[in-house]
Amino acid sequence: MTNSILPRYLIPTAFGGALSLAAAFVLQNPVHSHRAAPASADNSVAAQMNDAMARMHRDMAMPSTGDPDLDFAAMMIPHHRGAVDMARIELQSGKDPVLRRLAQGIIVEQLQEIDVMRRQLKSSAAICLSQPETPQ
Repeated sequence: MTNSILPRYLIPTAFGGALSLAAAFVLQNPVHSHRAAPASADNSVAAQMNDAMARMHRDMAMPSTGDPDLDFAAMMIPHHRGAVDMARIELQSGKDPVLRRLAQGIIVEQLQEIDVMRRQLKSSAAICLSQPETPQ
């Protein structure tokens, strides 16, 4: 693994900026709700968003392993996947250039972070498998 300053400083900075922009938008236009959207003929985007959130929440619901690092990574992967799914919906249907650019960034960054978490989980599993079993 390369020891680069880029991931250490740029990703948190970009994430913080994206988070601030998203928070400002949500405060003005609250759209994230855990209630189903009202049924209507033109709610295909709302239905897609609700499906993405339902999938994300379902996939995040897992028992704790007792290891905070493993639990964090295992639960954040579906959370990030949900963000990617919603960002793709924005790119398909959204018109606002600022939000479309934000969605593009979310897709790139969240997929990179999913990859990091998957590698960590794989590495942790390999370490666990290489450890001798504790006699009981």
